[in-house]
Amino acid sequence: MIFSTATVPVNPPGAEPLTRDQLWAGLVLKARDARLFLPPGACTQCEVVVDNPAFIMREAVIMNDPITEIISFVPKTKVSFHQVKSPREGVIVNEILEDSSGELHLKFYAYLGLLGAAPGSEQEKQAQAMMDSEDRGYKAALLSTLTRTRALMKDGKL
Repeated sequence: MIFSTATVPVNPPGAEPLTRDQLWAGLVLKARDARLFLPPGACTQCEVVVDNPAFIMREAVIMNDPITEIISFVPKTKVSFHQVKSPREGVIVNEILEDSSGELHLKFYAYLGLLGAAPGSEQEKQAQAMMDSEDRGYKAALLSTLTRTRALMKDGKL
């Protein structure tokens, strides 16, 4: 099993501030179309195939892997990506947190299993290292999500 977590401040010094509502709008859009948030070419398909107020189901191709996810929402708090058809099975969560001083933070955590990989295998270790990587892992994805949300806000697309 692979477990990864990261938390970043939403509004670090010098960044254009985002409100909880703005960040939430970005996370919902990310759930609906990952192509807008991932580097060019990383997501070549992303289609919502079931649309419901409590969840959506999407089919995507991310990093050349076909993925089916059920994405559930806790409004203005949490988006959970349940990977049900993928080389990985499990859940990826993006959660908006607020500290005691009222500052917003975006937390990522994932608990995933690699299909066909033995526990502790080299394949599992490599996947864990990639997820924890500062430049390619999920911390980088959080920072990218914030950057993209700010850009969409500035362009009036969110």
